[in-house]
Amino acid sequence: MKQFKTETKKLLDLMVNSIYTNKDIFLRELISNASDAIDKLYYRSLTDKNIKVKHKDLEIFISTDKEKRTLTISDNGCGMTKEELEDNLGTICKSGSELFKEENEKKKNIDIIGQFGVGFYSAFMVSDEVKVESKTIDSDEAYTWISNGMNGYTIEKSNKKENGTTITLKLKEDSEEENYSHYLEEYEIKHLIKKYSDYITYPIKMLCTHTHYNDKKEKEEHSEIEVLNSLIPIWKKNKNKIKEEEYDNFYMEKFSDYTKPDDIIHINAEGVVTYDGILFIPGSNPYTYYTKEFEKGLQLYSNGVLIMDKCSDLLPDYFSFVKGVIDSPDLKLNISRETLQQSKVLRLIAKNVENKIKKELENLKDNNRSKYEKIYNNFGVQLKYGIYNNFGLDKDKLQDLLLFYSSTEKKMVTLKEYVSRMKEDQEQIYYATGESIDKIDMLPQVEMFKEKNYEVLYLTDVVDEFTMQSIVEYENKKIINVSSNEAKISDENKEEIEKINTDNKEMLDLMKNEIEQVSDVKFTNRLKNHPVCLTNEGAISTGMEKTLNALSKEKINAKLVLEINENHPIAKKLQELYKEDKDKLKQYSKVLYAQARLIEGLTIENPTEISSIICNIIAK
Repeated sequence: MKQFKTETKKLLDLMVNSIYTNKDIFLRELISNASDAIDKLYYRSLTDKNIKVKHKDLEIFISTDKEKRTLTISDNGCGMTKEELEDNLGTICKSGSELFKEENEKKKNIDIIGQFGVGFYSAFMVSDEVKVESKTIDSDEAYTWISNGMNGYTIEKSNKKENGTTITLKLKEDSEEENYSHYLEEYEIKHLIKKYSDYITYPIKMLCTHTHYNDKKEKEEHSEIEVLNSLIPIWKKNKNKIKEEEYDNFYMEKFSDYTKPDDIIHINAEGVVTYDGILFIPGSNPYTYYTKEFEKGLQLYSNGVLIMDKCSDLLPDYFSFVKGVIDSPDLKLNISRETLQQSKVLRLIAKNVENKIKKELENLKDNNRSKYEKIYNNFGVQLKYGIYNNFGLDKDKLQDLLLFYSSTEKKMVTLKEYVSRMKEDQEQIYYATGESIDKIDMLPQVEMFKEKNYEVLYLTDVVDEFTMQSIVEYENKKIINVSSNEAKISDENKEEIEKINTDNKEMLDLMKNEIEQVSDVKFTNRLKNHPVCLTNEGAISTGMEKTLNALSKEKINAKLVLEINENHPIAKKLQELYKEDKDKLKQYSKVLYAQARLIEGLTIENPTEISSIICNIIAK
């Protein structure tokens, strides 16, 4: 029995129990090592005429024995000498693949997966004993390496005839916490290979059993060798030769979606960093999308081997709805190959992916508006959150992707399209908020803007106004809510309305004191048919008040102003009441304020009192 050269049982225990967090990946690691060994043999055959190898004959084979509780992975690669068995398996963290790569670093087309020589030891997570039989292509001698992962290892001569390596795992007994037996099941092996090793470039074969029933309804079984992996990933194929149906089927199978994607972005990038990938914009919202359960991220591969199922670092939050795969040989992996080291390569890929998505969305918006609107209906809110969440930091990236319903165009438009149609004397971009297009269209505040043929953007999502306030202005045009006292119409007669308010100041102050919830009561000439409306002073509008109060336990109030249409008969009635019956004026004030709140979709704090006042007025 030989001891491990550089590490102790304590270190091996640490690696097995701490470095790897998912036991399933042991099969990925052993298959990756087998692929490396075949790669090295095939590469050597290209330069060494004494080694005659046909690519079609190279393969990895898996077999199980339930009675003996063994799982075997074999390859017909380069194999290892006795010294290499000791160096590569007896010395933790020494990698033959990495040495081979370093020796040939100036040569191209070397695709070696293994980097650290640690993956082999993941076998001890599921095994009581690991046996490695190997024969190098350069010798007639073969050797067997055996270890239980605790007390070192033994190396003896073997009678193996063919070059390559065979690894046999004697699986641990099942416990209450772990079921090791399922690694002997055909369906589980197929699942793990499909998940982690589907794109290994050599066939992974297994003798599979199939059950069927004959004409007499008798159960029959037969076995045949199957190839379990797809070999060539779709993202490495020529995109001009891939049919839409192939993309759709890949997406629906890979991401368990029943609907086809709305858009596909196929990437083949070379340069400072090399990577391939396919990005998909789903055709519908995942039901978990706006829940805590949803995880953003792209599937990340290194040379066709799945490294992370959801790499969140590859997507900004505002593009979190995008699904897809990225495969790069340039990634810097950590020692367990389960997670990534933060690196310049990863940041470059993420930045390029973000630009690809943004460019594709812009192209759809400009050249295929119907498709873009469908995508926007599903995920536009996320783009708005992208602006609001970062306090406008990303507005330059995203603001031209936003769409809003236009009062004049009767369709969804961009801010750029709005500005292109602005009147010469128009200084502001106008918007209004509400629960629906129809309700916004009937708001008193919108009435005058429509009358003057000013375009107003109708905002119906709860995040819309927060987004607009984060953008602040677009092309030097300030973005203003029509309910704000900052909203201006060029031909307003300010001097006339100011005089009316001055002349009626005492009456208006009395009304304000009676209502209490408003900061001011005043006459306006911005209304046409409606008697009253609410406007706001400051940053918080009535729409924002509703949203914030729905999210917060603390009550938040907008600084409201009750505006009365000076051209409406109610204005004259109020002036008469001020002279003749101030108590009744107070009652009218409360009713008008309640009416204005109802128009805005706000609740009334004292509905019983308001109902009684209205009944008394009607009765008289």
